[in-house]
Amino acid sequence: MSIDTNIVIRERIQALRKEMKKDGIDVYYVPTGDFHGSEYVSEYFQCRKFLSGFDGSAGSLVVTPGEVGLFTDGRYFIQAEEQLKGTGIILYKTGVEGVPTLQQYIMKSLPESGTLGFDGRMVSAAWLFQMQRMLTKKKGRILTKYDLVDRIWDNRPPVLFRPAWLLPEEYTGSSRKEKLARLRKWLAEKSGKGNASSEQKVSDEKKECLVLSTLDEIAWLLNIRGEDIPCNPVVFSYLVLDEEHCFLFVQNGVFSENDICRLEDDGITLCTYDEILSFMCSYPQKVNIFVDKRHTNAEIVGNFPKVSKIVDILSPIENWKAVKNETEIRREKEIHIRDGAAVTKFIFWLKKQIGRERITEISAAERLEAFRKEQADYRGPSFDTISAYAEHGAIVHYSPSEETDAELFPENFLLVDSGGQYLGGTTDITRTIFLGQEISEEQKRNYTAVLRGNLNLMAAKFKYGCSGVALDYAARKPLWDIGLDFNHGTGHGVGAFLNVHEGPNAINYKIAKGPGKNVMFEAGMITSDEPGIYLEGKYGIRLENLILCVEKEENEFGRFMGFEPLTFVPFDRMAIDPAQMNREEIEILNTYHAQVYEKLSPYLTEKERDFLKKECAPL
Repeated sequence: MSIDTNIVIRERIQALRKEMKKDGIDVYYVPTGDFHGSEYVSEYFQCRKFLSGFDGSAGSLVVTPGEVGLFTDGRYFIQAEEQLKGTGIILYKTGVEGVPTLQQYIMKSLPESGTLGFDGRMVSAAWLFQMQRMLTKKKGRILTKYDLVDRIWDNRPPVLFRPAWLLPEEYTGSSRKEKLARLRKWLAEKSGKGNASSEQKVSDEKKECLVLSTLDEIAWLLNIRGEDIPCNPVVFSYLVLDEEHCFLFVQNGVFSENDICRLEDDGITLCTYDEILSFMCSYPQKVNIFVDKRHTNAEIVGNFPKVSKIVDILSPIENWKAVKNETEIRREKEIHIRDGAAVTKFIFWLKKQIGRERITEISAAERLEAFRKEQADYRGPSFDTISAYAEHGAIVHYSPSEETDAELFPENFLLVDSGGQYLGGTTDITRTIFLGQEISEEQKRNYTAVLRGNLNLMAAKFKYGCSGVALDYAARKPLWDIGLDFNHGTGHGVGAFLNVHEGPNAINYKIAKGPGKNVMFEAGMITSDEPGIYLEGKYGIRLENLILCVEKEENEFGRFMGFEPLTFVPFDRMAIDPAQMNREEIEILNTYHAQVYEKLSPYLTEKERDFLKKECAPL
C-alpha cells in the first residue's frame, strides 16, 4: 500500500471517529456482508475495504478511539499484513491461539456503560442478541440505526439492481410450484399442522409464516437468477411465505412483464424491495414467524410485530439445494467437461508461450477467461480469478492488481484458482502449473504431497453418516506426514448455477460450532477437494477438483458412500514424483488421467490433444 493510500485510510478512520463522538459511540463495528449476509458483496457494501484498504472476502473491522482492529482468517493472514502496513490498523488472526475473538475484543474495548454501534441491517439478529447478552455485564447499550460509513463516503457507489430472469425447469429439474409446495409442507409440520412430533409443535391456533433473506436460497426456491452481486447469479430480494401467499420483495423493474405474469401465475405476489420493513411491521398480529436469526438481519427481525411469536429455526433450503437432482447433476457433468477443455487449452497455451511472449498474472487470467467465453452457455466467472505467480501463490486468496501484477518467467509455479458460471452449473478448479524446465526436489515433494491428498480424498470410501470432519484426514495425511499443513478448509459446497461457496457440506477437521454444521454427506452433494501448501516468500501449491458424492454399495454393514470427480483437467506431470506415491495412488491418478483424455480430447485441436496425451500417459 502506498504512502498516499495510508494517509487516506488514516483520514477516513479519523473522520469515522468524529462521527462516533457525535453520536456517543465508543466502539463501532464494521462487518463484511450486505443486508442478506452474503459472502461476496457489491461495491456499495464494501465499507470494511473503504475504511481499511484490506480487500479480502472475509474480515471484520472494530474502531475505537485509540485503536482499530481487523479480524480475518487464515486465508488472508499474509494478504492482510501486506495491505495494512502503514495504516496503523492492527491485524488479529482469528483462530490463532492467544488471539481474542471478535466478541472478546469488543467487550474488552468497551468502557463500563459504553455504547457499541453498527448498522443493524449488516449484522444477523443472532449476532445482535449475543452482543446484547454480553453487554449486560458492562451495562452497555447498542445503537443499530447508524451507518456512519455512509456519512464519510463521498461518491459512494449506489446499490445496483440489475435485470433478473426465470431459470427454466430444463436447468433446475424442479418447478417453483413443486418447491413451494415442499416448503409449505415443511412449514406445516414445524407448526404442528402436519405430522411433526410433539416437541416440534409450536401452535395449532396461530397462523404461521416463514421469512427468508438469504439470496441463494430465494433464487433456488423460485428458480430465479440475476446479477446483483458480481460472480453470484442472485437477486436482491426477501421472501415471506404462509399457507396461502408468497410475497417476493424485489426492486421494481428487474423482471420483465412476461416473467412477472409467470411468477404471479405460480402464486407469487411481487412487492417493492424496500417495503419489507413496513410489511413486517403491519403483518397480522399473533402469528408464528419462522426465521433463521443466523441469516436474517437484525433490522428486519426487530420490525416483527411485538405480539407475534418468533420461532428461530434453520431454513431447510440450504440442505435441499445442496443435494442436486438428476437434471442438475447431468448439467454439471456436461458443463465441467466444457470448462475442463477451456482450462486445458489455457495450460497448453501457457506452457507453449512462456518465455516467448510477455505474460503477466493478469494477462494469463484474461487468456483463461477468453477460453471460457468460447464455451456454450458461459455466463461469466464464479469468482475473481486467483492468478498467483511464485511468492504470490503463498497468499491463499491473492488477486492480482495493476500494482502487484507480476510478469511470468519460465521458472517457479503459477497457481490459478478459477471458475465459471454456466446455465445450469458452477465450476471451481485450481491447478498449479510449473513454468520452467528444471524443478527442485522440494517443489516436486510438496506438489506430489498435495496431489496425493487430492487423490486420496477423491477416492475415499466411507460409511453413510460421515461428515467432512471425518474425511479431512484423507487429504491432509500426506502433508502431515512431512510436517506440513494448510490453513483453510479442504472442501466447500458448490451451487448449481448459484454461489460458488454454499453450505452445509464442508470438509475440515475442525469441528464447526452451531446448528446445521458438520452435516453428513448425502448423495448428490457437490464439494471441492482442494488441499494445498503455502511457503511465504517462495510459492504456493493448491490442487482443486469438484467431486460429487455418490452411493457406492449397501450390504449387511450398511451403506457406503464415495465420490466421483466432476472436474477433468490434467495435473502437471513435470511436478509429480511417482517414487513418493504408493501403488494405489498411482492407479487412482492413472484412472483419472485416462478419463481426462477420453472426455476432453474431442474438444481440443490436434496439438492440444498431443499435449494432453503426454500429460495423461500412465505413470
